[in-house]
Amino acid sequence: MKKVTGIGGVFFKCNDPQKMKEWYKTHLGLNTNDYGASFEWIDAHDPNTKASTQWTPFDAKTKYFEPSSREFMINYTVDNLESLLEELKNQGVSILGPMQTYDFGKFAHIIDLEGNKVELWEPAKE
Repeated sequence: MKKVTGIGGVFFKCNDPQKMKEWYKTHLGLNTNDYGASFEWIDAHDPNTKASTQWTPFDAKTKYFEPSSREFMINYTVDNLESLLEELKNQGVSILGPMQTYDFGKFAHIIDLEGNKVELWEPAKE
């Protein structure tokens, strides 16, 4: 089964997310919004499929990355989240809570070997 298909997002903690977004907009030209910045791209294996990678600074006090104490979290895109979660469960991987479904896709969180919280995202089909 194909597992990770790309990087869906890079999330990191900082002292002032708004100032961080402004700095990156001013100095590096990122087109930022309330959520950070989105980088759109075309799937190399299926040129008809559009995708994106999200760049988001979070407040240093966020609890979203817990139980990890790291300053970052990576979001990986996947093809079939339900099947992948079942496979990971059978392999003894720590899964945090149930899968969540939104208009823009399905999400789940796992913990890697060193205690990093990892976000898995199956984007909604267009």
